[in-house]
Amino acid sequence: MISFTVRMRFSPEDRDEVTELLRQLTVASRLEPGCLAYFPHRVEGDADTYVLYEQYTDKAAEAAHRQSAHFARYAVGGLYQKMLDRNREDLVALL
Repeated sequence: MISFTVRMRFSPEDRDEVTELLRQLTVASRLEPGCLAYFPHRVEGDADTYVLYEQYTDKAAEAAHRQSAHFARYAVGGLYQKMLDRNREDLVALL
């Protein structure tokens, strides 16, 4: 199982568009056969910082996600164009 978070920061003027891009990306990503969890969050007290929690069955499922048409459209063509910064943290399950 592959689990990680992605923390992203955006400009305040992009807030509505970013929220919609994340909504579209989430709906499509949750339909992927290898996607176990896909949860976008906004950081409490910091409305311009978002955290995604993602979980996939294996590396192949994660790779399929990154190669999908919806990832290209909403992440690469949308979110990546507006990000001020991005940080990924890979997680190790304890149990």
